Amino acid sequence: MTANTAYSPLLAELFDVAAPSAAMDAALQHAIDIKTKPPGSLGALERVALQIGRIQQSLTPDLSRPAMLVFAGDHGIVASGVSPYPQAVTAQMVLNFLRGGAAINVFCRANQIEMEVINAGVAADFPSHASLVDIPVARGTQNFLEGPAMSREQLETALAAGAARVVVHAQRGTRMIGFGEMGIGNTSAAACVMQRLTGLPLAACVGRGTGVDDAGLARKTAVLAQALEAHPMSANVDPLDVLATFGGFEIAMMTGAYLAAAKLGLVIVVDGFISTSALLVAARLAPAVLDYCIFAHASDEAGHRAMLDALGAAPLLQLGLRLGEGTGAALAMPLIQAAAAFLRDMATFEGAGVSDRDAPTA
Repeated sequence: MTANTAYSPLLAELFDVAAPSAAMDAALQHAIDIKTKPPGSLGALERVALQIGRIQQSLTPDLSRPAMLVFAGDHGIVASGVSPYPQAVTAQMVLNFLRGGAAINVFCRANQIEMEVINAGVAADFPSHASLVDIPVARGTQNFLEGPAMSREQLETALAAGAARVVVHAQRGTRMIGFGEMGIGNTSAAACVMQRLTGLPLAACVGRGTGVDDAGLARKTAVLAQALEAHPMSANVDPLDVLATFGGFEIAMMTGAYLAAAKLGLVIVVDGFISTSALLVAARLAPAVLDYCIFAHASDEAGHRAMLDALGAAPLLQLGLRLGEGTGAALAMPLIQAAAAFLRDMATFEGAGVSDRDAPTA
């Protein structure tokens, strides 16, 4: 695999993400400290509130119209026996999303989150539906055991499409956004992306995915080791080359979505293993994207904690999840809303007539 840093003008603009200003940090910290509570007593929510205030440059943050974009795509590597489920399950689950019957539908409804399903590259056709954005790059990727998963042109198409969906939601008033995914075989793609970009041993990156047994895990690991060997790493690894070689169309669209969301100053809620692999690519292309990210949870999928560590992430929740779909992000969004609400609405000691610590007594 050879590095290719001759990015098109469209991509170069997408990768130009500026970090939010720290100019208000002192004012934000003061606003947090003077709320009617002991200093630091809201724990991680205080860190989250500061981050939200910094992203929006506001003491009264607004996380209106939270949205969840669920990207779906099929993977050619499934033909090599890496999953116990047939490829057809991807399309079947997309239909389940459209009927409102999946976990992510339930969690989004419970938390008033707008949900959209994007066909990034499923090997099936779907009927028109109000919640479906049908923009497949192709009917699944190629088997990366035999060659690159996608062409560079397909990759750029996917990145641009993911970015465009975020723009649509920002124009509709979304200020907080999360990304989910569906794709049989996508833990294999994510594991290879992770290994190539972190340099960790493959065994630290490969997990059971949809639930392979010990024999299945050994077979999956052997197939992925063979695939990595088939695409040797150059001295200077281009993250997009890694994504094109091993990724999926849903992972590529999520990568573009992360970059666009950061450029637009949205609060980004990061889900589990697959979603974080897309962020890993985005962060290698534009490190400042991480300043806009709040990490929802640490997944039970092997490798996720190591990937979070590589990104310097501090997840909010540890619930033993390994479902994907954006479920962990949807569960964390109410906590993040609460962090913004206490910064915006909670009384100060002076305003409530409550004595602060060390205040003089009458």
